[in-house]
Amino acid sequence: MEAIYMSLSGQPVIILRENSERTKGREAQRNNITASSAIAEAVRSTLGPRGMDKMLVDSLGDVVITNDGATILEELDVEHPAAKLVIQVAKSQDKAVGDGTTTAVVIAGELLKRGDELIEKKVHGTRIVAGYKLAARKANELLEEIAIEVGPEDREMLIKIANTALNSKAVHTAKNTIAELAVDAVMAIAEEGENGWSANLDNIKIIQKSGKSLSNSHLIAGVIIDKDVLHSGMPKTVENAKIALVNANIEVEKTEFDAEIRISNADDIQAFLDQEENMIREMVEKIKVSGANVVICQKGIDDMAQHFMAKEGIMAVRRVKKSDIEKIAMATGGRIVSSLSELDADYLGEAGKVYEKKLGEDTYIYVSEAPNPKSVTVILRGASKYVTDEAERAFTDAISVVRNVIEDGQMIPGGGYPEIFLSKKLHEFADTLTGKEVLAVRAFAEALEVIPTTLAENAGLDPLDIVAELKAAKKKNIGLDLSQHNIGVLGKPGDMVSLGILEPIRVKRQALKSASEAAELILRIDDVIAVKGGGDDMGGMPPGGMPGGMPPGMGGMPGMM
Repeated sequence: MEAIYMSLSGQPVIILRENSERTKGREAQRNNITASSAIAEAVRSTLGPRGMDKMLVDSLGDVVITNDGATILEELDVEHPAAKLVIQVAKSQDKAVGDGTTTAVVIAGELLKRGDELIEKKVHGTRIVAGYKLAARKANELLEEIAIEVGPEDREMLIKIANTALNSKAVHTAKNTIAELAVDAVMAIAEEGENGWSANLDNIKIIQKSGKSLSNSHLIAGVIIDKDVLHSGMPKTVENAKIALVNANIEVEKTEFDAEIRISNADDIQAFLDQEENMIREMVEKIKVSGANVVICQKGIDDMAQHFMAKEGIMAVRRVKKSDIEKIAMATGGRIVSSLSELDADYLGEAGKVYEKKLGEDTYIYVSEAPNPKSVTVILRGASKYVTDEAERAFTDAISVVRNVIEDGQMIPGGGYPEIFLSKKLHEFADTLTGKEVLAVRAFAEALEVIPTTLAENAGLDPLDIVAELKAAKKKNIGLDLSQHNIGVLGKPGDMVSLGILEPIRVKRQALKSASEAAELILRIDDVIAVKGGGDDMGGMPPGGMPGGMPPGMGGMPGMM
């Protein structure tokens, strides 16, 4: 309807603008659930080590090839508001824990489908939401029963956890290399405090470089910056580097206002130039006295200053990004000074070696071999930009899961075992409840089985047989083994712990939390009021779907193959 008219004492009253549309009740619920489920289906085939990739092509023809759920959903140009809510699930999951985005979205889609079935059976949305809240809270508690303690000193176990995150990625051919890099990088920057371990992943710099293969990726105990040595007379390599980090111009300061200098004879000109030169000399002398043999400057360095530094054998780099100079400070233990007058030996950073090196076609400065670097750099190699892009996404997931385990000190088995375990326990929990919430708790339990079901489907196996076999298993930690080395017995249930298929407990907790909250939010909506045209966010969209009869939730998607 274009407008709503209500009769008040026989007088029609216009409630909405003429270009508004409204969908109410069951139709609104069905449209929202259909749109949200369509988003879950878009990424479902990417789940697990046998999942497929998506090719995303935008309006400019740029191509992204990935199976990372967060990346796929970020690239989709979705118009339906309920579908946008599900995409927010992926974004919040990615931001909070860095992995498990596909799991969260797939579970959210299944919870909505099960909720839709309950609505058809005349169960009210608020009762379903109440049951889902109960089930999600209980599931979070139950995860503790299958949690396994792990410490930062257990490098082998951390590598297995990183490997599990990489199993489904395109980098699986070099996953051991990438997993080891992830563990080494996180352990280098991790710090133990009063409240346990913490690791700030912003201190890991990632550089992509096309050429060679993924297995040639490597870690630098320090920072690499995209610069070259400033002056040809300066050394290209400095051993036992003492590094001055300067956030000031190394040049004669100009006045902040227009000034005029009157010179009456030639001697005054020379005296003025000599004075300027002496000021520059004093600046370089301060650097030399401090003991610095490398200067990394965030601002400019005068040509004359470059000349004097070269004569003193000091390497200099200028106009370094703030983020890079901060990382160098963390890597070398140096402190950034805002004035050369502050500089002394206590402010200098230390590195075993600072040198200039070509990487591919570009020149970089390596600040390496720092004694105790709290910032490191990982160089990812690959045959093409598509490969290194996906390698960076995979590596980011790997360092995220390693960070999660180090900070929490807990992991759980993978391979669909947590979902089967929770499904069984939630059915038992439902038996202790009364009221229609019981139906919602059972629906939640059944919805969790979508994860092992999807893992089996994506591997070309019979999901009914697989799930039945996993449910019937008497032993603990039995999940679906889809690892590469067991290709001959693909899909055979196995002990996830002994096979090294492990996940951080934080990822699973967040996935359950994000999925249930999204489902609860959408199931409570029974009225959609959309304003057509006028440049609004709704973009003239009919509330039930997309213009031109496209499936709800998928309008305006880039070419996905």
